[in-house]
Amino acid sequence: MKAGIVGAAAAALFAGCNPPPPESGNYETRISALRAATNEQFQKSSDPVPDSRKARLLPLDYYPIDPAYNVPATLTPSDDPTIFEMPTSSGQPRRERRAGTLHFTLQGQPMTLTAFVEADAPNLNRLFVPFGDTTSGKETYPAGRYIDLARTPTGLYELDFNRAYNPYCYYNESYECPLPPSENKLKIPIHAGEKVKK
Repeated sequence: MKAGIVGAAAAALFAGCNPPPPESGNYETRISALRAATNEQFQKSSDPVPDSRKARLLPLDYYPIDPAYNVPATLTPSDDPTIFEMPTSSGQPRRERRAGTLHFTLQGQPMTLTAFVEADAPNLNRLFVPFGDTTSGKETYPAGRYIDLARTPTGLYELDFNRAYNPYCYYNESYECPLPPSENKLKIPIHAGEKVKK
C-alpha cells in the first residue's frame, strides 16, 4: 500500500475545466524517475514481485505520462468516527476510517473520492485513496488501483493519477489487498498510472 509522497496542490480548485498542467519537462522527468526507481527496486528484491514472475511483470507497464491527470483537490474532513470494514482480496475485511472526501475536477467534470486511514492510525498523516474506473479489468487491475497522499495542513492536495499503482496482490497472491468501495468507482476511464501486462 505504500507509494511516494506528493507535494503541495495547485490553487485553482473549482474551475470548470482542468487547471493548467505543471511545467511539463520538470514534471515528466520526476514521474519518469519515480517509475524507474520502482522498477529498479522491484528488480532487486523478490518482494513484492517474486523472482519467478519478474520476466513476466517487469518492467511495469504504464500509461504515457499526462499532466492533465495531475489535478488539485480539496479535502473535506469527515466527522464520522464509524469504522468501515473494507473488503480485501483475502476475504478478511480491513478496518479503516473515512478521513474525508476529496473534491476535484477531471475531464471537465466535478468528482469526489473518499480518502481513508487505518482504524488504529494515530493520526491522519497518510491518506489512502483506493479507486476503480472504467479501465478496471480491461487495461488496469480488475479490483482497482491506489494513490497515497501525505496530509497537508491546508487541506489542498495534488491528486496525481500518473502515480496510481496496482495493489501488490497483482504481483504476489500472498498479499492481502483492500478493494475500492463502490463510492470510489469513477465512471470515466483513467488513462494514467500503472496498467496490467497483457
